[in-house]
Formats: sequence, structure tokens, C-alpha cells
Amino acid sequence: MSLHGTPKEDELLFLPLGGSDEIGMNLNLYHYGGKWLMVDLGISFADDTMPGVDVIMPDPSFVEERRHDVVGLLLTHAHEDHLGAVQYLWDRIRCPIYATPFTASVLRRKLADADLLSQIQLIEVPLKDNFVIGPFEIELIGITHSIPEPNAVAIRTGAGVVLHTGDWKFDPEPVIGEVTDYDKLRDLGDEGILALVGDSTNVLVPGQSGSEAGVERSMTELFAQFDGKIAVTCFASNVGRVQSVARAAEANDRHAVLVGRSMLRMVECAKENGYLKDLPEFVSDNDAGFLPSDKVVLICTGSQGESRAALARIADGSHQQISLGEGDTVIFSSREIPGNEPAIAKVQNRLVGLGVQIVTERDAHVHVSGHPCQDEMVEMYQYTRPEIAVPVHGDAVHLMEHAKLARRCQVPETVVPGNGSMIRLAPGKPEIIGWIDTAMLALDGDRLRPVGGDVIRERRKMLHNGTAAVTVVLNGKGQMVAAPQISFAGICDALEAPEVSDEASDLVTETIEAMSNRNRGDDDRIEEAAGIAVRRMVRARYGKRPITNVHVVRV
Repeated sequence: MSLHGTPKEDELLFLPLGGSDEIGMNLNLYHYGGKWLMVDLGISFADDTMPGVDVIMPDPSFVEERRHDVVGLLLTHAHEDHLGAVQYLWDRIRCPIYATPFTASVLRRKLADADLLSQIQLIEVPLKDNFVIGPFEIELIGITHSIPEPNAVAIRTGAGVVLHTGDWKFDPEPVIGEVTDYDKLRDLGDEGILALVGDSTNVLVPGQSGSEAGVERSMTELFAQFDGKIAVTCFASNVGRVQSVARAAEANDRHAVLVGRSMLRMVECAKENGYLKDLPEFVSDNDAGFLPSDKVVLICTGSQGESRAALARIADGSHQQISLGEGDTVIFSSREIPGNEPAIAKVQNRLVGLGVQIVTERDAHVHVSGHPCQDEMVEMYQYTRPEIAVPVHGDAVHLMEHAKLARRCQVPETVVPGNGSMIRLAPGKPEIIGWIDTAMLALDGDRLRPVGGDVIRERRKMLHNGTAAVTVVLNGKGQMVAAPQISFAGICDALEAPEVSDEASDLVTETIEAMSNRNRGDDDRIEEAAGIAVRRMVRARYGKRPITNVHVVRV
């Protein structure tokens, strides 16, 4: 197949458009029989290089152009990096969506918020189900992760079987859901797996990820050491962790309080599907203030330092119902996602300033990962014995290390993808046969914009270089009626601003007066000349290249 050609009917292709150059933002495509199957459609979170943007996602243009050949979107589980883009990109894909009950509950709430629920064909499938999507025979395999109902997916085609692991770990004691279906993995290995497309998140971490039940036992012992209020912050989607904290609270004669909208919604979804059944009722944050401090465990959103999450508002004193202070403890029951360290440190410092004690996974056993470490990955390859390993869900370092591990496990072939790599799995030798142009979209307010587009690029430039606004007033003959008015933002402080503005005004005056009569009659030439003059002055004085807007007024 050429880069822009049509794949052959019998070609089994794998094409990641997101999640294979980063951890997050997953969008995977499989081709067989002239049709395409999507697996997951997720978001990631913007960093400080994209001011004003919180969420980014893969550009689905490749899918949109082939929409008539896309037979469905299969969601492996309900984490944001696997389903969070559905409500934003639905208009561009418009295909049936398949999900297990808990994942469907989470998605329905998102779709209802976006007024899309009635438009989308959402097909709820049972756990461990077998069903058909176009030319793809699908079998869901029970696995463990840090959210209810994670699924590995066996995708059967006439060209072979692909095992798409999704996010997974081997947890011998999950507190929610069943243990991994090891027998099914062995059966698939005996049947013959052409390719394993697998999670690479923790491939650099030796050993095993650990069990959620171990966290529950540790929390139970830890809570007994504290007399004041206890707050535990974790990912709202980690329903197993919520249950562990609630049970540890109950064992210490404390009441569990849910704090944060996303925490409340995720618990609603869990209860809707039969989880969290054997726990005492959660207390609302409105009622928490009526309880003695030594009878409370707050379960809060905000483990990554998110400015609008519950913990950040508690730390800065803006939460209306909850406060913490001297003698209280906050437990960070999650890992720090790379890039979030400054935000987390900011919240922690504010809490310490209030007299709050901080406990992290460096201090006590309060967290286990939801992704497999090296020993678990080796065990997975021993069960499944694929002919080809395709690492995903990681950046370049993770993917390359995963490929090395697969080779040590005697996997005959490895193909390391990148976003946009068209990989032929069969027939013939597995290899990258072409590259598709990929891009990212940013959710900017309520609009989607290209990350590399003018708006985001100019905003980034404004962030680093500031802005200058110039107003020039001329009469019909091109003569200046008044001195140019110039203001700066993000370039000079208030004390020096008048001097800098006067200097720039004089420079613009000289520049315009030096222009010919003909050019002074052309607004575009006036704007260009005045903008160049101001930028040169600012660059000479501050080393900055501001975004400059020149307004020409004719009177």
C-alpha cells in the first residue's frame, strides 16, 4: 500500500494516531477486509506551552475521510485518555460505539452534558462477551487495572488474531472486579496470536506493580496513627482506591466523605453497575462539618494539583464546605504524572502552610500503579507467545525498552510504532509500510483548534514575548494629527512603561514622517512600518519579539 493508496482486502494493518508517541491520547485503528475498527478515542492534558488550553486530542482527519469504511469504535475502559475525546470528535467520526456497562455509564454522562446522548449509537456489551463488528470478531478478556471493567481485546480476522491489551496489570487481589482471566490468555496463546499490541507505561520499572488489597491494609494501619481529619486524594476513576479508603475509614470508626464533582459522578456510575455495594453510605461534603475531626476521612479530587479540583480549593481556603488545618493529614494516593510536579508542589506547600501533614507514596504504602511492571510483562508474553510485539502507550523510550523486553521473551518480531505509522501485520513480514500525517487538536474554550495553528502559536508567542498595541491617527493627506499612542503588555513594568511608550511613539512618528506621500496614504504600509519599528525597539531593549497590533485611524 502506498501512503495515499487503498489497502488490500486481505491486509491486516495497525495504525496508531495517538498514544504511540506519548502516554495518553489513545486512538488506534485496525484494518481488514476493506474496513477500519477504532479502538479508544482519548484525550491528554495540555502543559504550559499551550496557554489557555486544558485538553488536547488526536486529529481524526484520517478517520473522517474514511468514515464510510469505519465499522465502529470499541472502548477498552473508561479512563479519559481512552474515551475522553468522544464528545468532542463525535461529529467527525459518527460510527457505533461499543462499551461494557461501567464504561457506558461514564460515557453517557459525558454525552448528556454535551447534548449528544440522543444522537449516538452506544452499544452496551457484557463483560467477557464475544461479538462481531464488521469483519472483526471481538472477544473481551477480563483484566485488572485501576478502574472497573478494563478489557483486553482479542481481535480475530482472516489474517490472524491480534491481542490489544489496553491498560492492564496482574493484580492477585483486586478489591473490585475479578482477577485477570489467565486461562483465557493461555488459551489464546495456544490458539496462536499473530500480534500483541501492548501497554508500555511501566516497562522501565522492575518487579511487579503490587495489589490494591495491599493498599487497603496499609491505609487501615495508617489511619490509626492520626487524630485529626484525614483527607485522601486520588484519581476519581480509581473506584477500587475509593473502596479501599472507605473500608479503611470504616475500620477506624470514621465516615468517608466524597469531595469533588467528578468523584461523586464516578461513584454514581460504580453503584449503577453493582460496585461499592457493601460499604456504609458516603457522607456529603455539606454534612462533613457536623462530624468530629477524628471521625472523618475526606476522599478528594485533585491529586495532580489541578487548580479547580477540590483539594486545591481546600488548600487555598476557597472551598465552601471543607477546611483543613493544624493536626490534619492529607494522603496523596496516586503517582505524580510527569509535568504535574509544580502544580502538586504548589498545593502541598499551601497545605503545609496551614499546618497539615503530607503523606505520599514515598512515606507509606498508599498507592500501586494500574500498569504492569517488567515481571508482569514477561508473564504476559509467557502466556500469550505472540509472533509479533507492537509496543504502544508510551513515549519513544518506553516503546524501545518494551521492544527489547519482548525480544528477551523470544518474540520473533517487533515493530516499534509512532503516531501515524502504518504497520502491516499480515500477510508477509511485519513492517511499517508508510506514514500518515498526524496532528493534535486543542480544546480552546468551546472550540477545537489545531495545536500548530495560528491561534495557539500566537498565544504562545504572546506568553513569551508580550504584546504591543499602536494607534496612529492621520488625516486624509497622510499627516499625523496626534502622537501615536502605544501600550505594552508583558514587556515592561509599570514604572518604566511611560518612558518606553514615549520612546516607541517618537520612533513610530519618525518612521511615518519618513515615508513618501503615496505610502502614507496606504493603511497597510503604515501598519507594516509602524509594527516593524516597535518590534525592533523592543527587541533592542528587551530581547523580545512582541505580537504587535497597529490600528490606523483616518480623520
